Amino acid sequence: MLKSRVIADPAFVVAPLDRRVFGTFVEHLGRCVYGGIYEPGHATADANGFRRDVLDLTRELGVTIVRYPGGNFVSGYNWEDGVGPKADRPVRLDLAWGSTETNQFGTNEFIDWCRLAGLEPMFAVNLGTRGPAEAQNFLEYCNHPGGTQYADLRRSHGYEAPHDIKFWCLGNEMDGPWQTCAKTAHEYGRVAKETAKVMRWTSDGLQLAVCGSSARDMPTYGAWEYDVLDHCFEDVDYISLHQYFTNHEDDVARFLTAIDGLERFIVEVAAIADAVAAKRRSPKRIMLSVDEWNVWYRARAGEQLRGVGWPEAPALLEEIYNFEDALVVGGVLLTMINHADRVKSACIAQLVNVIGPIMTRTGGPAWRQTIFHPFAQAARYGRGNVLRASVETGSFAAGDETAAPLLVQSMLHDPETGAVTVFALNRSLDAEMELTVELRGLGERNLAEAFELHHSDLKAINTAEAPDEVAPKSHPRADFADGVLKTVLKPLSWNVFVTHPA
Repeated sequence: MLKSRVIADPAFVVAPLDRRVFGTFVEHLGRCVYGGIYEPGHATADANGFRRDVLDLTRELGVTIVRYPGGNFVSGYNWEDGVGPKADRPVRLDLAWGSTETNQFGTNEFIDWCRLAGLEPMFAVNLGTRGPAEAQNFLEYCNHPGGTQYADLRRSHGYEAPHDIKFWCLGNEMDGPWQTCAKTAHEYGRVAKETAKVMRWTSDGLQLAVCGSSARDMPTYGAWEYDVLDHCFEDVDYISLHQYFTNHEDDVARFLTAIDGLERFIVEVAAIADAVAAKRRSPKRIMLSVDEWNVWYRARAGEQLRGVGWPEAPALLEEIYNFEDALVVGGVLLTMINHADRVKSACIAQLVNVIGPIMTRTGGPAWRQTIFHPFAQAARYGRGNVLRASVETGSFAAGDETAAPLLVQSMLHDPETGAVTVFALNRSLDAEMELTVELRGLGERNLAEAFELHHSDLKAINTAEAPDEVAPKSHPRADFADGVLKTVLKPLSWNVFVTHPA
């Protein structure tokens, strides 16, 4: 049996975990909005057309912040199309996804939905076909109290009080040739700087995220981050990272090392941002927003719909997740948690139907995909300070990795409740792992909860007919005494242990 040991003390802290790392993403793409969160006439729909079954699952998922309205969609979006009386809203061609956009769901509907779900909105502005003036007008509409054209326009639409949106993304994936009006780093850096400037002049207390590379394997990666930040370092707070994880080779060991690739991505982008700071001799630190991430490689069709029929809300990018996908999602969450000093925001893409943890049938039920479970548990129990643990574990070789640790773990101490949570992912393909966790300096404690997510079939999925085929169960082999947790982790398993003060 494999053996691993973890030692942690509340005196050694990486950073407090920002709850915004448990964000998600809603884009006007496929059935994410129409048939996902919004479906008038559905049996569960409320007076606004919001599916209450999806709202309930969103709350259970534990999401904290939601990025909207895109994504590729935002680079051709006119925000004015989605406000005001629905009968007066124009129908548009969406060039990003080859669809017809009815604009029956827009800014104010999204704000209403966020308030019902108890979520913070994160808005993106169009820096593809539009620029600083339109972004400033949109911000004025959302945040200014009144007495101006766009603030009074909002009030005329029935929203007297400002929406007071604090977190804004300056465009989306502007380095990508697939993006409507893609830009060079110089072009984008300049427009991002000027957009940030006029937005800050319009509204106080904003947090602004500038676009980093669309992926670590982009040919301009690294140079893009440096050049963009060299233009707008003083004007922004975050730089974005996007990463999707694939298993085209059907090799679970290599697939699990995607976690290690994300680790390097985070470290590298932080270093590049710090190099820009060093050039300025500045103590400011740009934080990281991993505002698009997920497993995504099967449902890659859809772009070819562009110009072919222009359907409304077609079923696009509807990835069906299996058990091994859930293990990777869990590992991604632990990697971001362990970098709590720099990763302050993250959005799993997307929320529902489109590469989402929630699936629906239009007119039918909603259910939890396999990846729902590690996210929900991380969001529920991942609170407080991330501890800088000492870890002893074995390693394995796969893909480009020669010594990937078999144990991936995160440990958090919540000073408010005294709870300590241990998350543990066993990446061994075939060996159980005896895990010992020593909690020092925390006094007498009890093991309050213990869970494992495991399935004998890596390809097992959840469906409307079998929604709980892959779901957490109570951990059968976990003991806690004298400050030491002793447990056995099944091969390829996600595990959660929660201790409370005695």
